[in-house]
Amino acid sequence: MPTRARERLLVTAEELFYAEGVRAVGVERILGRSGVGRASFYRHFPGKDDLVVAVLRRGDQAWRTWLAERVTALGGEALNVFDALAERFARADFRGCAFINAMVATADPDSAAHRVAATHKERVTSYVVELLAESGHPGGEGLARELVLLMDGAMVTALRERTTTPAHRARAMAAVLLDQGSGRPDPPSDGRSRRPGIRLLPRSIADG
Repeated sequence: MPTRARERLLVTAEELFYAEGVRAVGVERILGRSGVGRASFYRHFPGKDDLVVAVLRRGDQAWRTWLAERVTALGGEALNVFDALAERFARADFRGCAFINAMVATADPDSAAHRVAATHKERVTSYVVELLAESGHPGGEGLARELVLLMDGAMVTALRERTTTPAHRARAMAAVLLDQGSGRPDPPSDGRSRRPGIRLLPRSIADG
């Protein structure tokens, strides 16, 4: 267990938020589990919402690093993202997508936590765009967004079914899209499909 107070708070909050949900876990629970005092907590975070945002930012980097490493190890192709997800779904501590969970818990699309979670999804999309480009697949961003849609759907379904099957089903559907050269242009924005200020990020930024 890390000894620095801020790190202990982040590690403890990340574990509790993911296992039990952001709404269900209060500051007192985090303090009790981490062994950090209240005064120390408020020196690092003005409140629980700020801690949630910090946990999501930390998790964004960790999750994308994990995904890139597993995809590379599994073959380096776009379809391997689903093989990596299948491994994730097989874990006893799998509780769905932490970023989707946070969006549901906060409910407010203008909240800082929601914006961090949405940016995470854009960064994942950027990564899938790169995988497609490196493999020579046409479609670009449009196809990447379809694959990320399948990824998100698989994560939600795996949480409900408690099985790896959704990853394999999503992989099969993604293979069809790749074979068809999918990736149709995104539909015109209605002001809700993509939040202002969020764009695909180059690898150097997304991986930083």
